[in-house]
Amino acid sequence: MLRHHRLLASYGCDASASRGRLVAEAASPTRSDFQRDRDRIIHSTAFRRLAHKTQVFVPLEGDHFRTRLTHTIEVAQIARALARALGLDEDLAEGLALAHDLGHTPFGHTGEDVLSAAMRGFGGFDHNAQALRIVTKLERHYARFDGLNLTWEMLEGLVKHNGPLLDARGQPQPRYAQLGIPRAILQWDRRWPLELASFASMEAQAAAIADDIAYDAHDLDDGLRAGLFQIDDLRGIAFLAESIGDIDRLHPNLEPTRQIHELGRRVITRFVEDVIGESLRRVGQAGVGSVAQVRAQSQAMVAFSPDCAAADAAIKGFLFPQMYRHPRVMKIRHEAAGVLARLFACLLDDPSRMPRQWADEALVLAGGNEARRARAVADYVAGMTDRFALAEHERLIGPVPDLR
Repeated sequence: MLRHHRLLASYGCDASASRGRLVAEAASPTRSDFQRDRDRIIHSTAFRRLAHKTQVFVPLEGDHFRTRLTHTIEVAQIARALARALGLDEDLAEGLALAHDLGHTPFGHTGEDVLSAAMRGFGGFDHNAQALRIVTKLERHYARFDGLNLTWEMLEGLVKHNGPLLDARGQPQPRYAQLGIPRAILQWDRRWPLELASFASMEAQAAAIADDIAYDAHDLDDGLRAGLFQIDDLRGIAFLAESIGDIDRLHPNLEPTRQIHELGRRVITRFVEDVIGESLRRVGQAGVGSVAQVRAQSQAMVAFSPDCAAADAAIKGFLFPQMYRHPRVMKIRHEAAGVLARLFACLLDDPSRMPRQWADEALVLAGGNEARRARAVADYVAGMTDRFALAEHERLIGPVPDLR
């Protein structure tokens, strides 16, 4: 008999007790349901495309900077480490980490901003909702169903990894107060309810905080290597100053490349160890002993301590003006936004310019419904890699700006 989860805690998700898949499938004799989910994500087309999608769009030279794929792999490593230390299902946590960015557009958050504006009158665009569309509809490999037919727990975690979408009264949480819950999520929730007012599993929470840790560490690394700021600029953040001081003391006169790496690994280690300690404290204090009790809590069980939450906020507060809004970055973001905006408008005007499958979706299946037509174009554009978007712009519209 196949054995899973040797050290699974009582509050971890047990694959053998999964709520199953929308389309029933026979069990595998060699893999748990969560392992199969993870493997389907890795073999999906959307996952492969992450290799050529921007993480943070900076004018970098060389191949050593993060893409969406390398970021995703780093998130998965951290999520799995947290899951193992906390007694969670490692495959579920890893699968959620691997899937969390599937819905991202070309050119990073710039692309999402463009599609959000373009789709404002047609149901909006949200990368989490797009990830759900990908794994439930847009991936088309299997004979019996569209999407990947993932387990309920994987879908729940994908939608709710950042916390509940609704409050106890059934109203949208503040982050959705202005635009509302994305239509794709509401449609799926009516089909197979995901309990939008409750927290997701601790595995999903581990994947979410792993994303924060990876962002902090690798954006510092990429920003330093790109020359957007220097090590000394980071000494104003106490959390980083302590680690930089340790490096100076233990390794005086260390070459910059090694110094940057030493800082990055210390950031990850300190955050991971903090999350493990804080999460175990919260679980013990709340007396959580089951997945149902995790979902019923009024706060996340996997979290930073107050001190590390403040450090995380300070790092992000530094990176926002120094990296994400750096003049060099903003110039390229502006050019990239123009490429995608023109491409979307061109394809919406004449969807026959898209490949047959997508053109049929926009012209035939939409049946004259303008929102469905726009959604088909958004699905197509969102799935593009950076380089394919540039090639399509050049083919359909004209020369593209030099995004370097």
